Amino acid sequence: MGTNTTGWTEGTVEVEGHPVFYRRSAEVPGSLPIVHVHGFAISGTYLMPTARVLAGRAMNLVPDLPGYGRSEKWDYTLGIPALAHALIRILDALELEKVVLVGNSMGCPISLEVAHSDPDRVERIVLVSPAGGVHNQGLARAIRQLAMDGPRESRQMARVAVPDYVRFGPVNTFHLFSELTRFPSLERIVRSTVPTLAVIGSRDPLMPPPARVREVSRLAGDNTTVALIEGAAHAINFSHPGELAHVIGSWLDDVEIVDDPDSPGLTRVLQLPRS
Repeated sequence: MGTNTTGWTEGTVEVEGHPVFYRRSAEVPGSLPIVHVHGFAISGTYLMPTARVLAGRAMNLVPDLPGYGRSEKWDYTLGIPALAHALIRILDALELEKVVLVGNSMGCPISLEVAHSDPDRVERIVLVSPAGGVHNQGLARAIRQLAMDGPRESRQMARVAVPDYVRFGPVNTFHLFSELTRFPSLERIVRSTVPTLAVIGSRDPLMPPPARVREVSRLAGDNTTVALIEGAAHAINFSHPGELAHVIGSWLDDVEIVDDPDSPGLTRVLQLPRS
């Protein structure tokens, strides 16, 4: 295990005999660890901007799930339940008994699966741009949505994403993306018993229409908060780290979610009503 110049450490743990790579910030006494869960076909690298901002309030863990990034490839593509199981094994190996999960895109259904199978392990869930469900079906439609999202993201995002997508490969991409589009993320939010914050971007083509988001928000009740960052596309963790970290920190502190005056740009944060 080595330490980089920013004070983060890097290391590996074994999950069913396979090394899994992770990045970890320094411990912050009296706080629960924040675990960041990456999206489809990509490593945890693009989650680091937000994780670095949040590192002052808690230990932040950013793993590359099995088969992604710097973690070893398996002989087959792990589905969402298997990835959730692997994440639990990572928490076991690092002796993290209770955590806050921050997922993006596919990382959202993975986080929901972890909370469903091991609810005592998860204090709170943050779902950033949750993917999956009717709005992303069928596969061709989801691919068009991804194509629309590309030009809306930061140009620097391509430098991170393209090598990861190439390494993940077309066969793995087809199998997992097909499963992801069938996963009812918003419906699972409604059934979750763990306090949940959903953060969506106004320019995210993978999100359902506002009326559907408001409907899910109403059905979820007081257990779920929905926040909107105007001007953000799908990879909010990379493009709007200051604003997103401010939203997450406010929610964890149980204070009103408002715009972050220290984050430049045109973004506003709104809490969507449930009635």
